[in-house]
Amino acid sequence: MAETIVVAGSLSQRAGYGGHAWVFLQYLLGFRRLGYDVLFVDRLDPEMCVDGHGRRTSLDASRNLSYLLDVMTQFGLSDSCSLLYDRRSRTVGLNRRELLERLGHSVLLLNVMGFLNDEELLAAAPLTAFLDIDPGFPQMWHALGLSQLPAHDRYVTVGENVGRSDCSIPTGGLSWLTTRPPVVLEHWPAQQAAGHAFTSVNSWRGPFGPIEYEGVTYGLRVHEMRRFVDLPRRTGRAFELALDIDLADVGDRSALLANGWSLVDPRGVAGDPLAYRSYVQRSAAELMVAKNMYVRSRSGWFSDRSACYLSSGRPVVAQDTGLDRLYPVGEGLVTFSTPEEAGAAVEDVAAHYARHSAAARELARASFDSDVVLGRLLAELGVA
Repeated sequence: MAETIVVAGSLSQRAGYGGHAWVFLQYLLGFRRLGYDVLFVDRLDPEMCVDGHGRRTSLDASRNLSYLLDVMTQFGLSDSCSLLYDRRSRTVGLNRRELLERLGHSVLLLNVMGFLNDEELLAAAPLTAFLDIDPGFPQMWHALGLSQLPAHDRYVTVGENVGRSDCSIPTGGLSWLTTRPPVVLEHWPAQQAAGHAFTSVNSWRGPFGPIEYEGVTYGLRVHEMRRFVDLPRRTGRAFELALDIDLADVGDRSALLANGWSLVDPRGVAGDPLAYRSYVQRSAAELMVAKNMYVRSRSGWFSDRSACYLSSGRPVVAQDTGLDRLYPVGEGLVTFSTPEEAGAAVEDVAAHYARHSAAARELARASFDSDVVLGRLLAELGVA
């Protein structure tokens, strides 16, 4: 019988966001490719349950539950998940006894952002690892006493520069393992026909506010995007954002439209994993503007979404977060820091598209292949 790896995260809470689902799917499908049995653990509280119109409802009537079950079924994981509802009042999928048994015989519980907070379940796993996919926020909250990093055996971050002298993200005295976002290449094949627009799938602000740490304010994507708002007008190229932006941000929305951005609802064009994949693959390339937190801290963060673009043979024009010493840049992946550099990078990709497209897929194969990324992570955790 194959050994089990358990992944815990907040898939059902973000129903309708296909890219968010892929964060967990890459790990689940990737570990399965390596020969492990996998199990996904999610949780919902009653106040999280909404219907298709965003209104509070019961678990059984919620979009959250139907979305989770649909995603698991699409990828052959319907027998490999457990949803914890209202603390211990109910489970869907594996029941609590079965879940405790599977955890007890697992080789790893990978807890994404510490979303699983059930102490009994955490204690049942022989090895727990906190996986940070939003580098800077949990570490600075911990350092400022705003929240604590939950106790785990190991700590892992996708901020590849965390712990280096030129990265301002505090370690909190912990030894952070660094990793890259994995891509299961067979699920993200290279595409031949390309669209005409530079695209991306983003949240304008996200759930967290800016953080002031040691006299420096670390902000959000909105604070970086405003610097590049005139890029379509500057280059004359087509840019489209599948953008989650609040109606209250009317000024920013107007500025984007006035400068030539096309805006679409991400829930409409990328509302499940398959739609999200299709949206990425029918793009020409990605323009990746990072959160100010990632840029200012020199975190070395690279987007899991951008890795999917690369795998699909779609070049990525990426804002530099300290990437130049981590990846070969210049072909397939072109970095920028200023609006002028962004414009030049876009023009270079457009002028030499075939070369950049081929290099993008090769970079994905060399740097983000789940077999390599997850194999290395397991070795560093002492699992493989």
